[in-house]
Amino acid sequence: MMKTIAKTCLLWGIACLIGAAPVSAAEVVKAYTTLEEPLAQALFDEFKKQTGIEVEWIRLSGGEAVARIEAEKANPQASIWVGGVGTQHIEVKLKDLTTPYKSRAADSIPAKYRDPENYWTGLYIGPISFCMNTKRAEELKLEMPRSWADLLKPEYAKRVRVAHPSTSGTAYNMVTTVIRINGGDEDKAFEYLKKLDNSIEQYSRSGSAPGKSCAIGEIPIAIGYLHDQVKLKVEGAPVELVIPSDGTGFETASMSLIKGGPDPLNAKKLYDWVLGADAMNIIAKWYVIPLSNLATATDTGFSLDQMNLVNQDDQWDAANKARLIDRWNKEITSEFKE
Repeated sequence: MMKTIAKTCLLWGIACLIGAAPVSAAEVVKAYTTLEEPLAQALFDEFKKQTGIEVEWIRLSGGEAVARIEAEKANPQASIWVGGVGTQHIEVKLKDLTTPYKSRAADSIPAKYRDPENYWTGLYIGPISFCMNTKRAEELKLEMPRSWADLLKPEYAKRVRVAHPSTSGTAYNMVTTVIRINGGDEDKAFEYLKKLDNSIEQYSRSGSAPGKSCAIGEIPIAIGYLHDQVKLKVEGAPVELVIPSDGTGFETASMSLIKGGPDPLNAKKLYDWVLGADAMNIIAKWYVIPLSNLATATDTGFSLDQMNLVNQDDQWDAANKARLIDRWNKEITSEFKE
């Protein structure tokens, strides 16, 4: 009798070992995101609510995401990167770190904001803007700078904060914008950036960090993306916002699948879902300019047709990034003023 019981237990154990995984095991997708944390949380929580798939995510600046994906090339730790400027998604494509995917939902995005080989898809546009804390400005008797030229005035010395282009797509976008408002003359652009350095009090790692510091009065003026700054104003920060009159660049926040990622099937499900109406309407509430025709844009008080947008070329920006960052480090600063 005992032998029979033992044999039955042994057979049951073998069956358990070779059987399917427990049906209660949670499905997971690992992601990197360059979206602001509250937006990422809202987006990924809703995805889990609708699909049951848990998103294990880490928030990184754009430069940090590129560096981490490249460092993990031999053993990728995430399957999808959501957010981050388009030039950086082109950069990881050129480094063979991402994989193409033709999402069934991609047609809701205009073709010019999608990679022709389906390596990345644009989500929204965010123009560069200036943010000024009105309380600090009143104390310091500062007027709102309204152009890139204004930022060179002596009264703004060490009163402006921006991110460092080696870690921030926002700041690199600033560099390429300055090149374009100088007619494509890189030497003239770098002469301007050297002068601008006199106005910079600190170079942060994240593109959204200067605006947050401006909102609490730590610094009177910040350079960043409009949507991050509009959100601060809506939440009650005493700030004034301006799109530079002499020209502004913009990010095309995008999304890519990471080559060899551990959760490819669920990553594709997340990719499809982010391009759908539910996700796009969550994104639109964060004061960005959504690219999807499924989204209802939130009124920010600013419109693209009233902005002096530069003739931006993300492909050129990505191809020349290493060279321009190297020049920045040599001629301006390789160090963070933190």
